[in-house]
Amino acid sequence: MNKLAPSILSADFSRLGEHVSEIEKAGADMVHVDVMDGHFVPNISFGAAVMKSLVGRTGLPFDVHLMIENPDRYISDFVTENTEYITVHQEACPHIHRTVQNIKSLGVKAGVAINPGTPVCLLEDILEDVDMILVMSVNPGFGGQKFINRTIDKIRDLDGIRSRRNLTFEIEVDGGVTSQNVGHLIDAGTDIAVAGSAVFRGDIKANVESFREHMK
Repeated sequence: MNKLAPSILSADFSRLGEHVSEIEKAGADMVHVDVMDGHFVPNISFGAAVMKSLVGRTGLPFDVHLMIENPDRYISDFVTENTEYITVHQEACPHIHRTVQNIKSLGVKAGVAINPGTPVCLLEDILEDVDMILVMSVNPGFGGQKFINRTIDKIRDLDGIRSRRNLTFEIEVDGGVTSQNVGHLIDAGTDIAVAGSAVFRGDIKANVESFREHMK
């Protein structure tokens, strides 16, 4: 089943617990946690303390996306009973195999993300070790950006490699995802769709239901 992971970067932080409860009741599958340090990307979001405040407030698993430099220093801080995935950027990890094994050693699934300017071929040697590849469909750092169409080709490429090599990693897409384009992403091979403003702006329940309808 395809999964919807709303990004709390677009939630109202003054009502964060309430918004997470709303997406859970509406039928979301995961909570996507975008962590930015102001160095790897040109924005600062929040750290482990904010994420941990949601533990016990929701039964949804956490899908943690570390858009930070030196992620190995902080990975353990984001391990909680809710944490299912921790994803790091290929561009931020000079020893990506070691980082992936570090994540897995903590009992969490490991993901690797690539920016729009990073080709899929750079992932060839890590695909057997990861649980998820996150394809960025905007340049990371800010919500509400327009989807980069070239992303669909990357998804198809990854899906083809997965089939040919009989691998089991999931494909996640993040950036500019809406209920109008999510069907095309699913058709291309996407397993997990991350959406921020398209979920949290307006009626959250209706927005999640719209995604669900287009993800069938």
